[in-house]
Amino acid sequence: MGTRPVLPLILSMALPAMFSMLVQALYNVVDSIFVSQYDAQNALAAVSLAYPVQMLIVAVGVGTGVGFNSLISRRLGEGRHEEANDAATHGIFLGLCSWAVFLIFGIFFVEPFFNAFSDNPVLIEMAVDYTRICTIFSFGTFIEIFMEKILQATGDMIHPMKFLLTGAVTNIILDPIMIFGYFGFPELGVAGAAIATVLGQILSMVYALWVVLTGDHAVKITLRGFRPKGRIIRDIYAVGFPSIIMQSITSFLTVCLNMILIGFSEVAVSVLGVYFKLQSFIFMPVFGLNQGVMPIMGYSYGARNRDRLLEALKWGFCIAASIMTVGTLLFWLLPEVFLGFFNPTQELLDLGVPALRIISLSFIPAAFGIIFSTIFQATGFGTRSLCISLLRQLVVILPVAWYLSRFGVGYVWYAFPASELVSVAASVLFFLHLYRTHIRDLAPLEK
Repeated sequence: MGTRPVLPLILSMALPAMFSMLVQALYNVVDSIFVSQYDAQNALAAVSLAYPVQMLIVAVGVGTGVGFNSLISRRLGEGRHEEANDAATHGIFLGLCSWAVFLIFGIFFVEPFFNAFSDNPVLIEMAVDYTRICTIFSFGTFIEIFMEKILQATGDMIHPMKFLLTGAVTNIILDPIMIFGYFGFPELGVAGAAIATVLGQILSMVYALWVVLTGDHAVKITLRGFRPKGRIIRDIYAVGFPSIIMQSITSFLTVCLNMILIGFSEVAVSVLGVYFKLQSFIFMPVFGLNQGVMPIMGYSYGARNRDRLLEALKWGFCIAASIMTVGTLLFWLLPEVFLGFFNPTQELLDLGVPALRIISLSFIPAAFGIIFSTIFQATGFGTRSLCISLLRQLVVILPVAWYLSRFGVGYVWYAFPASELVSVAASVLFFLHLYRTHIRDLAPLEK
């Protein structure tokens, strides 16, 4: 982690994560593709309405995972191995605590949540069934994500790729069987898609626990005699909580945008849902790059190696911008092809084609914002990432989207590129301050 050339190290760590995230994106999209074949109008809109809750689960899992990923990598860089082990052991405990929150939501609050969006009983029933299953059985997601982040903090990117691949393949195989009732299974519709999803997550969790608890890794989890330590939890959430809020904002943003769009039609909600599914193919590889770059940055910062830290930042920018450029071109050239996977009505095509082209203008600025957020998190300044996300997904985009909606649904999409441009400008200012105060004068620790 501290001596290998930076670009080959980034590629060796990021490529498996990028592949894993692409697979993750694939099975998110597959859910929507299959349910759109089952019911092109209500089922697709139901899954789109459920999407913010799923994103909130991921936000809590990944955000907390980022917290102890950053803590473990910094402790390893400082040579404090016992503290790295202790941080890793807290992963299972925090995973179960996170699951308990969504278990309560799934049992008691799902139906009132969706009643606020529509009076269409078929749509609400589908959304409630899908979301209730995903929340009550979300323990698989939390534990798998936390085991994945522990290994990534040590530089192991292969096993996390295998964990995600296991869950994704399971989901893709089970989706049509559960939705349409093949091979003697009952036809479960949208609920079948949720069951396929959680079964894949649980299988992935079992595999991850087996690897982490039985393998020989740079950090060890010891559950015997475990007692939660407030200091470690505080250190984890010092980075993790801003990351949770930062990623949860996406969920809140989607809820608010759905409330704006449903005033036009349920098809407009479906367009937004389809966009989020499709853009995951572009953003997920960049988030995979983020997972490969962050441990290198955290280790370099802990070891006070300024040049290596900045080199990792430079390569992160180059790779992320290249991915986003390709994504922008694809969304401009092939929007009809992408929408065609979702059994679209003519109304969905009429709304969706210009929407994909307009929103994709935000991709390249987003690449720089994501990598800036990575260095803020890796160096322990997660609140700066939080501020950037607040700009992107609350302070700018929602007021602009609400204002532009007064002129028609087609104008709402321009809020995406507007918010990204503002957030990039703020990211540059935050980074310049971080560089002057904490990076410029870094010098290796004396041994």
